[in-house]
Amino acid sequence: MAKSCVFSTSTGSNKDPAPSEDTKDKDLTKLKGVKKIALHENIYTLPNFLTFTRLVSAPVIGYWVLQGDYKSAAILFGVACITDGLDGWIARRFNMQSIVGTILDPMADKTLMTILTVTLAMQNLIPLPIAVIILGRDAGLILSSFYYRYISLPEPKTFARYWDFSIPSAEVHPTGISKVNTAVQMAYICLSLLAPVFDNPYPEYLEYLGYVCATTTIWSGASYVYSKDAVKILYPPKK
Repeated sequence: MAKSCVFSTSTGSNKDPAPSEDTKDKDLTKLKGVKKIALHENIYTLPNFLTFTRLVSAPVIGYWVLQGDYKSAAILFGVACITDGLDGWIARRFNMQSIVGTILDPMADKTLMTILTVTLAMQNLIPLPIAVIILGRDAGLILSSFYYRYISLPEPKTFARYWDFSIPSAEVHPTGISKVNTAVQMAYICLSLLAPVFDNPYPEYLEYLGYVCATTTIWSGASYVYSKDAVKILYPPKK
């Protein structure tokens, strides 16, 4: 759940004075005896743990691909795909949703897909143009996430607070086509990973799926640019 900021007052009397008319429109943080308390959210939940395991499994899978151990890489990739659906279900079912989860989940997906795209392209298992499209779109989303994190972080904007993900600042909502693209990319990567294991019995179908993957990747990248609901800033800057 998103957390907001609350204000507490410290006065010398037991009764809190009623706000006067001339202070109603003023910033509460500027009033005497009022201090701003930033609330943190609990990030140590099972869904976030599953997401984190998917994140750290990415370099292991990539290493196995480069070593030619495609079977082990495919098995671990399958487990990662299961956690991708399981973490969201647990978060919704047991009310463990968190702002950091909306950031960590796509970050884990992008890390996994980036490492696999690079290593599979290095092994000539996916065409270079398709790899460039996937990586280009993900690079744009990663740079955008850094930007939105900075502009949405409540004051004071410090290096430590920037990387403290228990301080929620922006919420990411995947678009509809982005969810479709994630499924298409995972299917394409998984089949490309399994192709050398089973001697790629249907190369033409894998090629067609690659074209579909490139199309949905471009489409989903554009949807984040033009959608008004993809990113929600929790602390909009004051005008």
